[in-house]
Amino acid sequence: MIRIILLLSLLLSAAPVMTAGAEVISGIVAIVNEEIITTRDLDGESRIMAREAGRKEPYTPEELQKLRVAAINRLVDRRLVDQKIRELDIKVSEEEVRQSIEEVKKQNNMSQERLVEALAGQGLSFDQYKAQIKEQLERLRLMSQEVKAKVQVTLKEVLEYYQANRAKFGEQELYRARHILFVTPKDATDSDLAKIRAKADKVLTEAQGGADFTELAKKYSDDPNVSTDGGELGTFKKGDLLPEMEAVVLKLNPGEVSAPVRSKSGFHIIKLEKKFLGDIKPFDDVKGEIEESLYRKKSEERFNQWVSELRKGAAVEIRP
Repeated sequence: MIRIILLLSLLLSAAPVMTAGAEVISGIVAIVNEEIITTRDLDGESRIMAREAGRKEPYTPEELQKLRVAAINRLVDRRLVDQKIRELDIKVSEEEVRQSIEEVKKQNNMSQERLVEALAGQGLSFDQYKAQIKEQLERLRLMSQEVKAKVQVTLKEVLEYYQANRAKFGEQELYRARHILFVTPKDATDSDLAKIRAKADKVLTEAQGGADFTELAKKYSDDPNVSTDGGELGTFKKGDLLPEMEAVVLKLNPGEVSAPVRSKSGFHIIKLEKKFLGDIKPFDDVKGEIEESLYRKKSEERFNQWVSELRKGAAVEIRP
């Protein structure tokens, strides 16, 4: 999907732009300060929310009803925001829209032709996309005017986040290990596999008996790089290795050697050489990133609260 503009709430998502046509409005599902929301609006929003959820299997009647309620509420909140934009006479120029689209193209390394093509794949024309960008910018300006000026992030909050999330900034458990690989051919029979496993067990006995693991790797491993790296797997973190190998490594203490573990490549004997914490990034290097993250979170919470208050003062009728 094309990254358009980072929004702080789903309430800021631009409403789908409908082209003029002969489709008949079949009914009214809600009235917001004398402005109607139609079944057509609801159907479109429900499709968008289902797509956002990534749901592939059919919805049950109960799930469809929940989706319908959520879609109506989102439409009502969006209509209230749009009305506030008109009330405050918030304007966005064509030049601002153009600059935003140019930034999207730059971020995604896209030409105008590629952008139009990608939009078409999402069922949007370029003019519809421009209208969505304009609505997004208007909502962002409203947020800046009504919400962001009232949001503050203190140094204490930034420091607390840094200390509570050190792993995010580099301080995470790292591992260094070696392995001896015994390749299993794709067409290997059960008898072949048994022989390869028996060989691996024999080498394991040598390793557990104190033989130099690097030399064992050079002597027995089928890894093509073993002559230069001695079976070195390098330094890695959780998620870097094959799951079946990682599950074994996480249970080892430094210096321990695993029993043969099977992967798509063959059998591996693994020796964990070191387990340690990586260096955390200095606070000053990530301070701005944390401030932005906390500011964005607070802004979203404050905006949702503001919309809730807006709704309390509005005349909203939702029809069954």
